[in-house]
Amino acid sequence: MSASADTRAPLAALLPKPGEPPLDADEILNRFVGYVATNGLSLYSAQEEAILELLSDKHLFLKTPTGSGKSLVAMALHFKAMAEGRVSFYTCPIKALVNEKFFALSKAFGPENVGMLTGDASINREAPILCCTAEILSNLALRDASARVDAVVMDEFHYYSDKERGVAWQIPLLALPKTQFLLMSATLGDTHVIEQSLEKLTGREVATVRSSERPVPLDFDYREVPLHETIQDLIARGKFPVYLVNFTQRAAAEQAQNLMSVDFNTKEEKEEIRQALLDAPFDTPYGKDFQRFLRHGIGMHHAGLLPKYRLLVEKLAQQGLLKVISGTDTLGVGVNIPIRTVLFTQLFKFNGEKLTTLSVRDFKQIAGRAGRKGFDTEGSVVAQAPEYMIENIRQAAKEAAGKKKSPKAKPPQKGFVQYDKSTFERLQNGLPEPLESRFDVSHGLLLNLLQSDKTEGSGGYKRLVQLVMRSHSSDYTKKKLLKDAAMYFRTLRDAGIVKVVQWEKHSATVEVSEDLQRDFSLNHTLSLYLHETLELLDPTLDTYALDVVTLVESILENPDVVLYAQLHQLKGEKIQEMKARGVEYDDRMEELEKLEWPKPNREFVYGTFNAFAKKHPWVGEENIRPKSIVRDMFERFMSFHDYVREYGLQRSEGVLLRYVGDVYKSLVQTVPEKFRNEDLDDILDHLRATLRQVDSSLLDEWERMRNPEAPVEVKPVVDLKPKELTEDPKAFAARVREELHRLLRALGQRRYLDALGMLDNALGEWTAPKLEQAMAPYFEEHKLVVLTPQARKPANTQLKEAGTRQWEAQQRIMDPEGHGDWVIDCEIDLRGRRMDDGPILMLRRIGGMAAWS
Repeated sequence: MSASADTRAPLAALLPKPGEPPLDADEILNRFVGYVATNGLSLYSAQEEAILELLSDKHLFLKTPTGSGKSLVAMALHFKAMAEGRVSFYTCPIKALVNEKFFALSKAFGPENVGMLTGDASINREAPILCCTAEILSNLALRDASARVDAVVMDEFHYYSDKERGVAWQIPLLALPKTQFLLMSATLGDTHVIEQSLEKLTGREVATVRSSERPVPLDFDYREVPLHETIQDLIARGKFPVYLVNFTQRAAAEQAQNLMSVDFNTKEEKEEIRQALLDAPFDTPYGKDFQRFLRHGIGMHHAGLLPKYRLLVEKLAQQGLLKVISGTDTLGVGVNIPIRTVLFTQLFKFNGEKLTTLSVRDFKQIAGRAGRKGFDTEGSVVAQAPEYMIENIRQAAKEAAGKKKSPKAKPPQKGFVQYDKSTFERLQNGLPEPLESRFDVSHGLLLNLLQSDKTEGSGGYKRLVQLVMRSHSSDYTKKKLLKDAAMYFRTLRDAGIVKVVQWEKHSATVEVSEDLQRDFSLNHTLSLYLHETLELLDPTLDTYALDVVTLVESILENPDVVLYAQLHQLKGEKIQEMKARGVEYDDRMEELEKLEWPKPNREFVYGTFNAFAKKHPWVGEENIRPKSIVRDMFERFMSFHDYVREYGLQRSEGVLLRYVGDVYKSLVQTVPEKFRNEDLDDILDHLRATLRQVDSSLLDEWERMRNPEAPVEVKPVVDLKPKELTEDPKAFAARVREELHRLLRALGQRRYLDALGMLDNALGEWTAPKLEQAMAPYFEEHKLVVLTPQARKPANTQLKEAGTRQWEAQQRIMDPEGHGDWVIDCEIDLRGRRMDDGPILMLRRIGGMAAWS
């Protein structure tokens, strides 16, 4: 830890110098208040009360509205910890917020004092202040009982109640009894059960600071006019930017399209947007449409978009260039967009089980984003009445004016959840629902504990029992969880993942199999099924690697939008085929009902899963989900963009990219090393290249972190970007094969301009016409280039060293006749450059196979 005097790190300059005594609580407060004053700020009463409670070494629940300065209170805890020579953590739900907080804390404390841990990157991990997601801290607490975690800020703590992720917010409270916690959210509700448990476990007092005072007050309005009129009125009154809250990605895109008929920006404002977009990449199938929205002054923001597009919208909004953003309810957390008005298109949503009115917590979490501190004097929250009611009101008004007789009143659409102005008022005035414990045990949790350091003489299983008994669950639930834990342990033991090495009177010493890679994970519910079923595959089959991919895809959640697109295409093809055969309509419809999306090895997957479920009754209602997305992409050697176009997934590029990333990480972390072969490594390299090429925004951010302003080292954890691939001959060869296959694909499809962009062509030896000329003799002999998995086998690529950081590479071109007598010859010269500095292949010739000299 260094107390730099650099003005770019003002809080670091206030820390004790080496050799000076630590600061007492009064001096910590004085120095921090001085820092606040030098920034032209003063503490609100709730902030001051909260900081005093933290300086008294108490845990703290901070329940104050969005924009009320909770981040400054968190900063005070980090400052206190550093002043006392302790390590503090900041956690939140999503990586985007982790990144944002990392930069903010680096600015205040100096980059040498702040680190970041996510599932993708580790930066300065020995720093005294660390930023990470809640899951990362949870795993750290499980795997390392002695980890230095002296103080923790848990932001957005209402995620404690999240059905899928809530356990990660509870585990640190159970596993870190020596840690001081600051638990913050604008919508916490009743927390007395958590408070009592935390105080009992840690012996440390728990304080609560709550306030309803907002620096930027909100006004509320319920509108009974069409949506476009509401937006035009808000903009006319200067109440923009307006964030349009939709509850599906499709609705967000449709609303953006609907607003294209209305002009919200002047010509000058549109020109300013055009200038801001000059260097922006719109190089995906949806890019053209997305650019069209932005040029019109309409932003869009939802999880179906690629990260680089979401980031672009955030940047344009921060520059004040967008008056309307159509997005989803992700606004509640993790959207870095300045907003004047939050406009709800409806007051109900699908909660994962059914359509239901918004919870008070969801409503307030979203509504609280309205109003920009330091810019707006107030924020606005507007809700649209149901569309059918608005139409009925307009018809009634026309009839009352004698213009025409009103038709019969419109009923609500099917699936509609009724709401009105009183619903809106109830949501404004209601209290957030009590937090609900989501603690559960799983194979992943047990494996994490069994892999943990046993520094306190406490084995992994004993710690699991300890966590269950400490959990905030009911006594009945705890008994059930202990039974589940015993059953999970037996299945891990029977599967050979763990083994008992020494039995004792009331306990046993357990070890995790040495055959598993260090980052082996069972985080998916059906990971154990995968582990057992991999043993049944035949590694001598040509399809072995693809069969492994199928098993991995089968345990992952379904990306429904992709699967329904596959099914839609299959039905279209089937209809045409049946019409050509003259099949009657009713028979056609009956046949279509039998169709399902592609499920490779369908019988094998369902059969092995049924046998697994019979042997392991804990599987319960969990089911296997066979599908073929990544396998389909690889078998047909389709690029990400081609796949998007093939299935019309332009509005869901982000969904597809996230799924590809999930498959990649599952292959890396969940498939044991002993089941890997060269073909599977090729698939991994193909996926890694796809992730890098489609959206490198995270990689670009890592590079920016290396700049002289913040010289911190980037250490990838999941291998999206190795330090230097040439240090690993196997990985380097796989990367070269991937580059050659991409080049071969472009040449085979006669996309010569694209092929040119894949070459290291610094000397300008090649042009698109020259590439076409070089391929012409091949196409005179053969109709096409074969790109099947067999054609892309490693045996068809040769690579050899030609000097220091120099190689020669040759790729055989496979033809339909199976001759394989044409090749691409390339050189690779990495002297004075890195692999990631640009294309690496220097094309020498395309022609008949010559002897490998």
